[in-house]
Amino acid sequence: MHADRTTGAMGTAEAIERARALMVRRCLDGDSSAWAEMVRTHHKRVYGLCYRFTGNPTDAEDLTQDVFLKIYSNLASFDAARGSLPVWITTMTRNLLVDNFRRTRNQRATGSLDDGWDATDELRPVDRLMARDVSPHDAAVKRELEKMVQQALAQVSVELREAVILRDLQDLDYKEIAQVLDIPEGTVKSRISRGRAELARLLERNRREVM
Repeated sequence: MHADRTTGAMGTAEAIERARALMVRRCLDGDSSAWAEMVRTHHKRVYGLCYRFTGNPTDAEDLTQDVFLKIYSNLASFDAARGSLPVWITTMTRNLLVDNFRRTRNQRATGSLDDGWDATDELRPVDRLMARDVSPHDAAVKRELEKMVQQALAQVSVELREAVILRDLQDLDYKEIAQVLDIPEGTVKSRISRGRAELARLLERNRREVM
């Protein structure tokens, strides 16, 4: 029975990859409806990643458009044998974000890292910490915690922040993150561990400062 389930899951994954490869081929053949479908399918993930790095909805939307322009112009380089389409798109997104970060490091906005989170249909970091019904008092505590999370995440170094985002918020596995960041899996695990520890340390420090 277990073998049957495993075989069925593998068959489903292969079918998904074949469908993705066909979509890429249709895009390369000039099928505008295929490109529109690709944008619709991956927009939420790309925007979410852009937003988490910039903390600014307008900048995130502009960068999302830049990412899809980059994807379109590089689509012929996609090789399904080297990884899935979502991982390839995440890699393209991450590389553009790093380039943008380097260009704008002295001009970066420090706005809320939770603004616009609803657009991703995913839990905010603070909601992962407090995923329960809240009373009015708890709501006030939650708002304060949101501020602390925002401040702490903004202070985590880029290399650690991106590893934590890809693992905890984008739900990529270690192998996929290693592909995206082009680093060994051991380094991925180390960065995630250090990033989580740094975020926890900053949250604790900020908590003490407001008490």
